[in-house]
This record gives sequence, C-alpha cells and structure tokens, in this order.
Amino acid sequence: MLTRGSGNVFHDLGLADADVLQAKADLVFKISAIIKKRGRSQVEAAQILRVTQPKISALLRGRLDGFSLERIMRFLAALDQRVEIKVRPKSRRDRAVAVA
Repeated sequence: MLTRGSGNVFHDLGLADADVLQAKADLVFKISAIIKKRGRSQVEAAQILRVTQPKISALLRGRLDGFSLERIMRFLAALDQRVEIKVRPKSRRDRAVAVA
C-alpha cells in the first residue's frame, strides 16, 4: 500500500516543528550545493561561514538541532546569497494536509 506524502517528510513523521525543519533542510540543501559547486572543502566552507569544520560536517549531514533558521540564513548571506521570505495564503492542498 502506498501513501501519498504531504511534501514535508517531517510533517509525515508527525513532528511538531515540521515546517521549520523542512525550511532548514531546504536551505541546508542549497548551502551544500553552493559549497560543492564552488569546489570548497569543509575546512574552507567553515572559514567562510565562521564556524568549525565539525559544525560544517554536522550541517551537511543533516544534523540541524544546533542551527537556528536565522543562523542558516546568515550562512547563505555569507555565501553571497540573497534570502527572501515570502508570505502567502496556504494552497488548497496545504489546507487539506493540515486538516488530515
């Protein structure tokens, strides 16, 4: 039996802070892609982001508990990225998932 996911694995797992966790995961995915595209090592990335290499390792392995959403956005800014926050009404699909 297959169950259609909501698009947010954290929500599907029933985690209370699913939206924040998904946002963090999406942004960290972008950070990882930028580091890889630029050919940076974890040590070099750590210098750019002003953290230790073990922190970069944890971040890139998805261990996000020690990283606030704000801090992850600052990392993107340090990587010369512009971060925009958009607020819009939920889609019908979003509302259906919230009710389920």
